[in-house]
Amino acid sequence: MKMTNANILSARYATSEINNIFSEKQKIIYERELWLAVLKAQKELGLDISDKEIVKFEKALSKIDLDLIKKIEVKTKHDVKARIEAYVQTARAGEYIHRGMTSRDLTDNVEQMQIKKALEIIFGKLVAILKQFCDKAEEYQGIVLTARTHHQPAQPTLLGRRIAMWAEELIWHLRDLESFLENYPLRGIKGPVGTQFDMLNLLGNKEKLRLLEQKLAQKLGFKQVLQATGQVYPRSLDYKLGTCLVGISAALENFAKGMRLMAGYELVTEGFSAGQVGSSAMPHKMNTRSSERICGFCELLKMYADGASRLSGDQWEEGDVSCSVVRRVIIPDVFYVMDGLCETVLTVLKNMGTYPAMIEKELERYLPFLASTEILITAVKAGIGREEAHELIKKYAVKEALKIRDQGAENNNLIKLLAQDPVFKNKGITKEVLDKILKHKKHFMGNADHQIQEVVKQAEKLFFKKYKKFSSYKPKDIF
Repeated sequence: MKMTNANILSARYATSEINNIFSEKQKIIYERELWLAVLKAQKELGLDISDKEIVKFEKALSKIDLDLIKKIEVKTKHDVKARIEAYVQTARAGEYIHRGMTSRDLTDNVEQMQIKKALEIIFGKLVAILKQFCDKAEEYQGIVLTARTHHQPAQPTLLGRRIAMWAEELIWHLRDLESFLENYPLRGIKGPVGTQFDMLNLLGNKEKLRLLEQKLAQKLGFKQVLQATGQVYPRSLDYKLGTCLVGISAALENFAKGMRLMAGYELVTEGFSAGQVGSSAMPHKMNTRSSERICGFCELLKMYADGASRLSGDQWEEGDVSCSVVRRVIIPDVFYVMDGLCETVLTVLKNMGTYPAMIEKELERYLPFLASTEILITAVKAGIGREEAHELIKKYAVKEALKIRDQGAENNNLIKLLAQDPVFKNKGITKEVLDKILKHKKHFMGNADHQIQEVVKQAEKLFFKKYKKFSSYKPKDIF
């Protein structure tokens, strides 16, 4: 017997809900549900099919003999033909299923069913992530910390505002995903080259053909059906899905990298449970292993989107199966990854904590530097030329920064040095004036409080009212 290996993404990271959708048995059930939906629609539209035959197929829906299917496939060398024969044998029914259909009428529509069902689950978890982002943004609205650009201390900000920044990015991409899900079209029953010739011939007229596709779309949960697609639906739809998910993952990766960087300065924690080990060699380590995992998931999503891009626009004439091998990997794996990503992000948000003393210590260390833009404006208002003031501040700021770094100095004397400079003295910019700038840290926040609230309001308006049931989702335990 040939040895096979489990899909590591499925086994280690995906929840049972997503795993079930892409399991071999569940896919066969979806195929049989589709055959039944077509069969019932054909009966309603006038084909001579007895209720007894339909009942036989209904009773055999979940009676799946994988060994039988494989045995038939060895002989036929065709997976769909094997599953047709196995279903008919198991049901002990007449050969009524798959009439007027080709293989892609089955496989493409079933794959789209899987994509839609999985995407609905993932969308709900993303709404829950957005809710947690907004809750954390409000919870940490009062924490002032050092903001960084180019990974260098820049100005003060609010921790809540930093989280709102990631939340807003998620909002924009979640809107795209919502639109994709809302408008995602079913391929429908199109036959070997897309002309619907065989099904039209079977049903007898175009109105019945239209009704059959309408009934099928309603049964499978789709609002619209492609009209003129070929044997396969456009693989650019897979690429569109991939780009939507990569856009969303960007917000989550930015969050995870922010957590990793802040944790490196001992400002925040993603949580460290009892019994957890950070390093097999260094007992003191408390690594941000979940945030690192998030970044890894996001890299995989980019890889899968790249793979989907290579199939986009590569279908010959009315279609071919050159995309089959790639899609067998990409379609389930992208959802295993998204599921693991959502569960991990929600876990980090649930366990996230702050170290206020370390945040305050870092802020105090850099505060004179962080206030340099306001000191510059104060100097300009006092009558010092902007460039002259900029040069003076830079001279003393660089000197103090090097002293702190080279000598490990604890005190930042930038304010004292500027107050002693003759140019500042002559313009009445005393130490008292400069100390006053540093006294109330909150005034450095600018519009940060308002920005947090605006993002929360937007999320509430666009998602939380509409998808209230998703907002309270709690993550499963993760490895």
